[in-house]
Amino acid sequence: MESASSDDAVRAVMITGAGRAFSSGADLKEDRGREEGLPDLSVRLKELYHPIILGIREMPKPVIAAVNGPAVGIGCSLALDCDLVLAGESSYFLLAFVNIGLVPDGGVTAILPARAGLARTMEMGMLGERVPAAQALEWGIVNRVLPDERLIVDAEQLLEHLAKGPTASYANFKRLVNRRVYAGMADQLEAEADAQAEQGRTADFTEGVMAFVQKRPPEFKGS
Repeated sequence: MESASSDDAVRAVMITGAGRAFSSGADLKEDRGREEGLPDLSVRLKELYHPIILGIREMPKPVIAAVNGPAVGIGCSLALDCDLVLAGESSYFLLAFVNIGLVPDGGVTAILPARAGLARTMEMGMLGERVPAAQALEWGIVNRVLPDERLIVDAEQLLEHLAKGPTASYANFKRLVNRRVYAGMADQLEAEADAQAEQGRTADFTEGVMAFVQKRPPEFKGS
């Protein structure tokens, strides 16, 4: 994000997945910081994900997400953080956090209400269900849905169109939208990280991860 933002030769940016998914979310098995023997889920958020999320929003250039397959967890947050979201017809969006006893993060508690409104934000955040591409378009979460085989081709054409455009105009427009819609994004990210750190110390999170690994329904106790 930093190099793309500062390189004058880069006039527009596209983010897409390198495999069958846009992103399956954070690795539940990755090494995390510890606090009193328990995982501190805020560490990776603050060190890695927050600079990426803020980098996209503050980059003075258009950023396109080409969502090729599942966009799950913080991968969903990453996609929706972009300026324009193009989705393949077989893709879907999933805030899976609640399914393992966590809360949504990656700035999605600010981004999703701005895109889809409160009712749909609460539905995605509390039910943890897949939102297929066609439904995401209907909800206003994405800008366009394309046939899977056309996604990258059409996204690259849009990228080229933007790269040939008035980049100073894009930068000022994006700054004004951020000022109005995403004011306080950094503070929201910090609040999400604090909430996630708290959730990481709960028995529900431990149960959620164990249930996920063992491929069984979790038995949450609210503690």
